[in-house]
Amino acid sequence: MTAQPPATPARRTLLRALAALPASALVLAETPGLLGTALAAAPPSGSATRYTIVPFLNSTDGTVNVYQSDDATDFRLLKSSAYTPPSNRIRDASIIRHTDGYYYITYTTHTWQDPSTTIGFARSADRVNWTFLYDYPVPIANLSRAWAPEFFVDSDGSVNVIVSCSTRNDEWIFTPYLLRAANSALTGWTSPVALPGLGANRIDTFLVRTGSTYHAFTKNETTKYIEYATAPNLTGPYTVSRTGNWAGWGSYREGQALVQLDNGAWRMFFDGYGDGSYYYSDSYDTFATWSAPTPLPGISGTARHFTVVKETVAGGPSLARNTTRSFQSANYPTRYWQQQSALLNLPVVTASSTTAEKQAATFAVVPGLADSNAYSFRDTSGNYLRHYDFRARFDANSGTSTFARDATFIARAGATSGSLRFESYNYPGYYLRHYGYQLRVERSNGTDLFRQDSSFVPVGAWG
Repeated sequence: MTAQPPATPARRTLLRALAALPASALVLAETPGLLGTALAAAPPSGSATRYTIVPFLNSTDGTVNVYQSDDATDFRLLKSSAYTPPSNRIRDASIIRHTDGYYYITYTTHTWQDPSTTIGFARSADRVNWTFLYDYPVPIANLSRAWAPEFFVDSDGSVNVIVSCSTRNDEWIFTPYLLRAANSALTGWTSPVALPGLGANRIDTFLVRTGSTYHAFTKNETTKYIEYATAPNLTGPYTVSRTGNWAGWGSYREGQALVQLDNGAWRMFFDGYGDGSYYYSDSYDTFATWSAPTPLPGISGTARHFTVVKETVAGGPSLARNTTRSFQSANYPTRYWQQQSALLNLPVVTASSTTAEKQAATFAVVPGLADSNAYSFRDTSGNYLRHYDFRARFDANSGTSTFARDATFIARAGATSGSLRFESYNYPGYYLRHYGYQLRVERSNGTDLFRQDSSFVPVGAWG
């Protein structure tokens, strides 16, 4: 049997921000770290979403690891000590994929105790093997520290860096400055321009754009809270509208970075340096409300201050729609999905099972009700598989947007060859997982056991 699953609160009271918008209302937005614009959607069959991060480590700021994930929750180590600069340190690495096909990182070049007047640059063709490019002296008079450079790619394709700078007259009071690439090779930068409206004593400023609005998330070094500001132009002026513990993240949070998920939600990652954890939090209403901060499984306590590049890549899971299939447990191969009294369970099914048992273990695979690139499943009576109070069950389609999202699942690669994992569309990071031979939707804890318990092999239909 499997280990005890993590506790899950009642569905209707979990995460007020998960009152998600219908798929038709998802906003068109520029995703930081990925050039161009795209409507958020599950990856098409045969493709996969890939998130890459390049964090420095809690144990050292002399090197960075590379991790990747297909769901922005379960990050797996791609290469340890993937890049060590030829001199100095590497902290706060921000990553993009540029139009030339290369991945670039920019980073803080010194540890926090030392003066740091440069920001570093490196590039890679494969995210694994990195080449040092140069250390760039930030041209600000009397500069003491240039920290946490963050890439921002605007809708016109221009590449920018927002860097937090302080001067020698007060080396611990930081102001966010904007640098714009002077050429496509990213070898020259315009003169730094302070972002008006954000003011001094703010650090780790991260920008995203939706429509014509620029959104800035910046840490107030006086209060130790992440604040929120908006502007009609990249260069401001910015208006700070959310301060204090406005999002429920708590204090002593920094290194915030955002990425848009496949279902249109925005996910923020941030470093809880006060308690040694690394967190994520989601918003479905263009940053007004956020889910409760959750430690990032697997790498919380190891990874420090990163940004994310999101891509759609070939070679992802493939499952034909408008077909009939049965689903075999990857780690209990005699057991299959089966509808029992409207609930989805995992009993043993064999050739000697009754016709009714075989039919109850047979399901129609159809395009997702909330996203046609995702999946929904119907039993032989026409009821849809959905989650309710985190239990997997079958109900008649009510026609509501809530039902559509509850009954939609995004296919991710499974733990074994030929297996798939099915992520809840409206609860990112939650998967169909068996426990006690019952199917539930549970949050990934980053363990191999969870991946195995949530992996299923589509096979020929029993009934």
